Amino acid sequence: MTLLTVQNLSVSFKNSQGQYIPAVSDVSFDVNASEILGVVGESGSGKSVTALSILKLLPYPKAIHSPESKIFYNGVNLLSCSENALNKIRGKEISYIFQEPMSSLNPLHPIGKQLIESIKIHSKINNKEAYLKAVNLLKLVEISNPEERMKSYPYELSGGQRQRVMIAMAISNRPRLLIADEPTTALDVTIQDQIIKLLMKLCKEMSMAMIFISHNLRLVERIADKICVMQKGKIVEQGMTQSVFLKPHHSYTKLLLKSLTMQPKFFKLQEDTLLNALNLTVVYPLKKNLWGRVTESLKALNGVNLQLYTGETLGIVGESGSGKTTLGMCLADLCSYEGSIELEEKNIKYFNPLNLRKKIQIIFQDPYNSLNPRMTIEQIVGEGLTVFEPDLNKYERHQRVVELLQEVELTEDDGYKYPHEFSGGQRQRVAIARALAINPEILILDEPTSALDVTIQKQILELLLKLQKEKNLSYIFISHDIQAVKTMADRIAVMKNGEIVEIASAGEILSSPQQPYTKRLIEASLI
Repeated sequence: MTLLTVQNLSVSFKNSQGQYIPAVSDVSFDVNASEILGVVGESGSGKSVTALSILKLLPYPKAIHSPESKIFYNGVNLLSCSENALNKIRGKEISYIFQEPMSSLNPLHPIGKQLIESIKIHSKINNKEAYLKAVNLLKLVEISNPEERMKSYPYELSGGQRQRVMIAMAISNRPRLLIADEPTTALDVTIQDQIIKLLMKLCKEMSMAMIFISHNLRLVERIADKICVMQKGKIVEQGMTQSVFLKPHHSYTKLLLKSLTMQPKFFKLQEDTLLNALNLTVVYPLKKNLWGRVTESLKALNGVNLQLYTGETLGIVGESGSGKTTLGMCLADLCSYEGSIELEEKNIKYFNPLNLRKKIQIIFQDPYNSLNPRMTIEQIVGEGLTVFEPDLNKYERHQRVVELLQEVELTEDDGYKYPHEFSGGQRQRVAIARALAINPEILILDEPTSALDVTIQKQILELLLKLQKEKNLSYIFISHDIQAVKTMADRIAVMKNGEIVEIASAGEILSSPQQPYTKRLIEASLI
C-alpha cells in the first residue's frame, strides 16, 4: 500500500537579487507502508530540500514550489494543507530526525523535559503517564539508566546518545513514516552500526516506513529496500536497492559506486625512523577543590609509544574519545604532555619553534573553522611564506601561491576568493596548500575527509597520495573511517581509552586483527 507519493516536486529559493534559483526539479517517488527508501547523493543534490518539503519545513516565502508540485499522504496533498492541519501530522503521522542532534535539542532543558513535551503535544495524558512513557522510550532506544538520563542536558550526552534521544522523540507518537536526514554522519563506525541496527529494528517492530537520507552508500545499501539517486536537484536513477547497486544505469550512480572501491595501499615499509614518541601521557583536570587541588582527572593518553618512518603513512584509528586527536596535537607540539618526542633523533622540545613548524604541519578536520574568513585564499596560503621566506618579493610570493594552488588542483583565480565561496572539498584543498607552503616533512591529518561526500573523499585521498609520492612526505593519518585508512596507511595503530592496543602493517591489521576491539571496528566499517 502506498503511504506517500511525491509528484513533480520542484523547489526554488529567492536570492538577494530577488531571483528564484531552482534547488529541486521535477522529483517524483513513492514510499510504501513499512518500506525503507534510501535517498543518496552529494551535498547540494537536493536530498534535504526534498525531505523538508514533505512537512513544509522550508523557509517560506523565500522558498516556493511549482504549481505542478504535489505530495500526497493518505490522499491529502500536504503542500495545500493549512498550518493547523500540518501540525496534526508533524510528529504524529510523519516524524523527522535531523542531521545534527545538538542543534535540534534545546541546550537549556533536560532531555526528559523535551521528550515529555513531544509526547504531550499529540497525546492527552497527565505528567506521570508522560514521564513513564518517556522512560520507556529511552529504554526502547537502548539508553542505559533511562531514569537518570531523563535529568541530563544535551551537552552531557555523547553524539550517539543524543541521536538516540532524537530517535526517541521522533517515534514517541508511533508515526507511520520516519524521515531520517543523515542521522549517522558525525558518528564513529561502531556507533553508526548501532544506530542503523536500532532504526531497522524499530521500523520492523512498529511497522513504520522510513526515508533514509545519506551520502554513505554502504549504509543505504544495508538499510534500504528502494533507492533514489539525486544529482543537481533531480532523481537520476531509482529502483530496488540491489538492482541499482549491481546494475547501475546512470553515469553518476556508477561514479558514486566507483568511489567506494579505492585500492588499499600496502607499500613496503622504509626503515629510517623519522619520528619517535616515547611514553606519551596527557592528563586533563576535570574538577578542583576549594584549594585548587585536582580531585578528578581524565587520562587522555596513557604511555603511548610509536614510530613514524620516512615516507610512510601511519594510520591512527579508534572511536571518539580514544585519544587520537590528543596524540596528533602532542606530535605537533600543540599541547602539554609527559614523555618525549624525537624528530630526527632530537627531542622536539629543543627545536626552535619556527624550525619545528617548518618540519611538522597539521591539517584539521573542519577547514572552515581553521581558515580565516577575513583573508583571501592567496593571503591564507601565502601567510607561511611571509614568515618562513621573508626574502620573497610580492610577485615571487604570488607565483609560489599559484604553484601551490595548482598542486592541489585549484586555479590562480581561486586565490582571490574567500573561504565561504568554496565547497568543503575545496576548502580542504586550501588547507593542504597552506600546509605544503613551507615544505614540511610530516603532515598530521586529523579526520581530513570525515565531513566530505564519498566522491570528494576519494579526490582528497588521491590528492594526498599523489603529493606524498611527489614530495616524499610522511603522514600521520587520524580517522575513525577504516575504509579511508585502508586507502592511505602503510601501518595502522589502533587506539582505545588513551592507549595503543594494537599496531602492525595495514595488511596484518585488516586481515588478521588480534584484539576484539579492532575486530569490532573493522566489522562495523564494512556495513
